[in-house]
Amino acid sequence: MFNIAFVCHGNICRSPMAEYIFKEMIKVQELEDKVYVASSATSYEEIGNPVYPPAKRMLLQNGISCDDKRAVHFESSDYEKFDIIAVMDDNNIRNLLKIISDDKDHKVYKLMDFTNEKGDIEDPWYTGNFEKVYEQIKRGCEGLMQYLRRKGI
Repeated sequence: MFNIAFVCHGNICRSPMAEYIFKEMIKVQELEDKVYVASSATSYEEIGNPVYPPAKRMLLQNGISCDDKRAVHFESSDYEKFDIIAVMDDNNIRNLLKIISDDKDHKVYKLMDFTNEKGDIEDPWYTGNFEKVYEQIKRGCEGLMQYLRRKGI
């Protein structure tokens, strides 16, 4: 099983959007028995809360449900559980490194590293532009899927 974690600040917008978009891709590709996907937060602010309503609406508009998702924190012990830890921006990397101390196995990437675009996925909590963020995340997830395919998964 190949394990992927998507991580953002609160685990109520970007990382759950990435988790559920990627889960849908895995379902379509019939890879559910080969790839495990989760998402989590670098902060404790939103732990236990559901996906932020505008993010949930954006997923639903694209035929994706996230009803069962509640925000969870990325723990230092989680580092060993995942093969790829895809974060949304540089701040997430900085905060994640405070939790894990060191990316000794080079598992931490920005999601956009799997595209030709590179850079950060903006935080829709501040911009309000959930449609743009959905499209960025979708492109990142498509690139990640291509990466997995190249690895023979």
